[in-house]
Amino acid sequence: MRERDKVTVTFRVGIEAETMRLDVFLAEKDVSLTRSHVKRMINEGAILVNDVPQKPGYRLKPGDVVALIAREPRPSKAEPENIPLSVIYEDETLLVVDKPPGMVVHPAAGNYHGTLVNALLFHCKDLSGIGGVKRPGIVHRLDKNTSGLIVVAKSDRVHASLAAQFKERRVSKRYTALVHGMVRDDQGTIALEIGRHPKDRKKMSAYSKRGRTSLTCWQVAERFSGATLLDVEIKTGRTHQIRVHLHAIGHPVIGDDTYGHSKRRIKEIRNAELRRILAGLGRQALHAYQLGLRHPLDGRYMEFTVPIPEDIASVVRHLRNFTRCFE
Repeated sequence: MRERDKVTVTFRVGIEAETMRLDVFLAEKDVSLTRSHVKRMINEGAILVNDVPQKPGYRLKPGDVVALIAREPRPSKAEPENIPLSVIYEDETLLVVDKPPGMVVHPAAGNYHGTLVNALLFHCKDLSGIGGVKRPGIVHRLDKNTSGLIVVAKSDRVHASLAAQFKERRVSKRYTALVHGMVRDDQGTIALEIGRHPKDRKKMSAYSKRGRTSLTCWQVAERFSGATLLDVEIKTGRTHQIRVHLHAIGHPVIGDDTYGHSKRRIKEIRNAELRRILAGLGRQALHAYQLGLRHPLDGRYMEFTVPIPEDIASVVRHLRNFTRCFE
């Protein structure tokens, strides 16, 4: 280790993790670390096994001690940008933002500007380095075309506290989803494991050989002709969880071409007016409308709610009127 490095988190490997890959083990231990992020940390020498650097594919043994090393933050590749933010709540420790559709959460290939991180670095002058220089302050994510609530940490201590709440499933996350088809049951639970798609590594699947436990609860809010509005609560936070689960039960999110071939489904609708209404949305009809968590410092429960954005609300109004015409 370098002179300024220090161990911040250690894990002792138990028998249940025997032969597990190092990168997989760490990605499952910390909700704020993706597997690709873990690999980068390993390659940078920021993760040790028994005080020795190892490769991402190192197979763990019971008794191994895995250590995460904190280093002096490198300058973030993301630059502050004066982008308007819809801030729902803010104090000295955290803020809650209503992310608009079309905004990427953090910079990545092809999206180095105009992201939520760029906006946050301008809004919070001391955010750089918190929770990692590439995703400063970000504890959880929403897809680019999913709108809604995101909580952001302003210190490493708060970041760790919030990450633990997500990991321990103590954060309440509710979504509005407009899906294809008439959902017959009034409510239900989807308990299908989610992992990488066996053929397309950019996608997730409910039929992966190495899936992780995933739980989605839903109930019908309103039924329309050819579509259903759902209230969805996720108990786990897997990548693309709602989209994957709803596709798996035959009711993919409207506007989601990655899971469910929404454009094709819309083209197959006989009624021209209904086709026009659904095609006009231009993104997946998914919105994170409610977020509940404990404040990292005093432990009080905080719950935030935002309305459905106008693009989805407009489609819902049209569907409601269209459905009444055929009743």
